[in-house]
Amino acid sequence: MAIWFIFALMTGLAIAAVLWPLSRRQASSPPQVDERRFYEQRLAEIDRDLAAGFIGPAEAEAARAEAARRLLAESRAAAGDAAGARAAAGDSEYALRRRRAASAIALSAIPLLTLAIYGAVGSPDLPSLPVAERQAAPLSSLREDELVARMERRLAARPDDGEGWELIAPVYQRLGRASDAVSAWAKALRLRGETPQRLARYGEALVIDAGGVVGAPARQAFEKALAAEPGAPMPRYYLAIARAQDGDVDGALAAFRALLADAPADASWRGAVAERMRRLERRAAAGAIAAAPEEEQKAAIASMVEGLAARLRQNPDDPDGWIMLVRSWLVLGRKEEAAAAIRDARAALAGRPEALAAIDRLQAEAEKASAPDAVPAVPASPKSP
Repeated sequence: MAIWFIFALMTGLAIAAVLWPLSRRQASSPPQVDERRFYEQRLAEIDRDLAAGFIGPAEAEAARAEAARRLLAESRAAAGDAAGARAAAGDSEYALRRRRAASAIALSAIPLLTLAIYGAVGSPDLPSLPVAERQAAPLSSLREDELVARMERRLAARPDDGEGWELIAPVYQRLGRASDAVSAWAKALRLRGETPQRLARYGEALVIDAGGVVGAPARQAFEKALAAEPGAPMPRYYLAIARAQDGDVDGALAAFRALLADAPADASWRGAVAERMRRLERRAAAGAIAAAPEEEQKAAIASMVEGLAARLRQNPDDPDGWIMLVRSWLVLGRKEEAAAAIRDARAALAGRPEALAAIDRLQAEAEKASAPDAVPAVPASPKSP
């Protein structure tokens, strides 16, 4: 409050210093010469000159007439000046009042107008910024680790700043500091309350910190988030993973299919869900094959391998897929199909030396393992590193 009084006093003094000269009356004109006394002195001087013989009677009379004419002219001029002075005095009084009125208006209007503008566009309630922070480098010039360090110093001074903890938590997660992210989300939940979004992000941080395992605390957070917002995709995704980790592959697949069915067509996480489903389907198929009789196992494996070959014909730019296909044919003892897969792989991966080198190594291993009944010879690929 004292600062406002100081500002008001300084403003008033500044305005008064500028407007004070306007409120003063103008100085009066200097006093006029007494022309009558001058005329009398002139007449006495003429008489002395006449008595001394310096001038004659005619010259003395002419000098007296000239002095009389000058006295008359000066008297008329003095009368005009007096009338003008009286008029000027009246005008100056009116001007003085106008200047004083303008001073009073300016003295009151300028501060009020300044305060009104500051109240409209300023930030009178903004807390003061310490000198150290004002002198710090601008945020745009700082690296991410420097920004995190600054936020950590601020949070150390203000540990109850829930918004600050919520801001820094995803930064910790992006930097790979999973334990710090878990701690930050926990503090944000405690200080700002539980919401579906905060619970889901907290559960995700717990999963990352646990190396991908959806543990009991994470599962509890996801279940609470899903209860508050039944359609939330993140809790559904991680709870489906939890079912798969518990061995309920069919239940996990059903949950993922339902999630994809409800997802927008442009959702960025659709690919991750589809990839999870493919892994679970392969896992389910492998389990089913392992439990089947030997003949059925071979037929199922052959069907899966043929499906892989069909997929690679549609999308051939998949080095890992080709390697898997060649190995699968070799496991099944179908060397002709393995040789054909090697030829197709070399044609599809002609512009990728590293992939071609892997195919060459795979063929060499197969020939060594099955000699003398090796895989039929296939023209070697161009020399690769």
